Amino acid sequence: MRRVLIVSPHFPPVNAPDMQRVRMSVSHYRALGWEPVILCVAPTHVDATHEDELAATMPTDLEVHRCGAWSRSWTKYIGLGTLGLRCWLPLYLAGRRILRRSRIDLVFLSNTQFVTFSAARLWQQEFGVPYLFDLQDPWRTDHYQQAGARRPPGGWKYLLARAMAWALEEFSFSGASAAMSVSGSYFQSLHQRYVWSRCLRSSVIGFGVSEQDFVAARTLTSVERLHDGHRKLIHLVNTGAAGPIMPHALNALLTALASFRATAPDLAAQLRLHFIGTSYVARGQGKEVVMPVARHFGVADLVHEVPHRIGHLESLALQLQADGLLLLGSSDPAYSPSKTFPYFLSRRPMLAVTFEGSQLSSLLNKMGGAFEVSLSGGGVDRSAVHAIEGFFRLALEGFPPARLPLRREAYFAAHYRTEVLATRQTELFHACLQCPASRVRLTV
Repeated sequence: MRRVLIVSPHFPPVNAPDMQRVRMSVSHYRALGWEPVILCVAPTHVDATHEDELAATMPTDLEVHRCGAWSRSWTKYIGLGTLGLRCWLPLYLAGRRILRRSRIDLVFLSNTQFVTFSAARLWQQEFGVPYLFDLQDPWRTDHYQQAGARRPPGGWKYLLARAMAWALEEFSFSGASAAMSVSGSYFQSLHQRYVWSRCLRSSVIGFGVSEQDFVAARTLTSVERLHDGHRKLIHLVNTGAAGPIMPHALNALLTALASFRATAPDLAAQLRLHFIGTSYVARGQGKEVVMPVARHFGVADLVHEVPHRIGHLESLALQLQADGLLLLGSSDPAYSPSKTFPYFLSRRPMLAVTFEGSQLSSLLNKMGGAFEVSLSGGGVDRSAVHAIEGFFRLALEGFPPARLPLRREAYFAAHYRTEVLATRQTELFHACLQCPASRVRLTV
């Protein structure tokens, strides 16, 4: 049995998007020949939503090492408020102790606290242990510099993070034996910056979805009830981030809702659009991002927003209650939300507002199961509005089965189940041991 040290600062009971791959995969690693060892940050040092119920989805005997982090109460004032910067030194020292005292065959970094990737390069130089990284998002990106992009968040802190990415990305990645990513476009960006990265062993592996998560979600008792049992309303649900990251899709959706109300007010009154967990902050700290747009279009009474992050299993439970699901694409063509997979597995009708040529549009074409409305630019044309109104009418008709889009169940099972994706991950693990990074570079 090989041993893999998995570096994921966020880990249950902390609920954060960038730990979901690890959480869903660890249950399968042993059967595939790998003993997982987790290195994460103690939950008391993580300013994020906690979800104790996630423990039921993982092995009870998992080896987990938790390190500390500097307090955000003072580090935020000097630009070190992110978890990756606050935990870097404690995490580096904790990993060093593990590597010195235990047999570790491989280090796997799966998170979006990218500065932690530099620790693996230092461990490799000291202990000779190979490592690979998981590029869930791009570390360096020019998205905010493109024409029409919104203003980057964070002010001078964003500029500091950008400078650190420029300084540390190549150092951190250049010693890796392999890489995986949720999008091939992230690798293309690396290839444009670094010639050597074209020889880096890489594999595009999505997040996938676990049936066990839905089993656990169905046992939850403290979940908001969408249907009140009195008036028959149609509830359409979006779980997860929304607002500024997807302005064009949101504008198209709410333009269509306003148009539908203007032409069929009695029917529109039966619709309720829920945007739940629209930011990553804890309860009480969120700021509404959808409701101002809804008020602008005059449909605020038909829209409901929960601006703080909710639990992963809670979001699945709400998806199961919904009459239909809303999936909004981003103007970033590489954006492909991980919730696409649980949306599919929930078997609820899905409206997807995407951009032509985007990663999300390509994914939906392969999976099927979605009513897709494609946008071609920053504006909203009448054909998109008409198509979304058509989805509203189908929802009010109860989504007649004969009019539902084809679902490619076999393709989905072969490509997006966690057990399948864990197998692909461990194949990459084995490849790292068979051919270290230095030997790969010699084949250039």
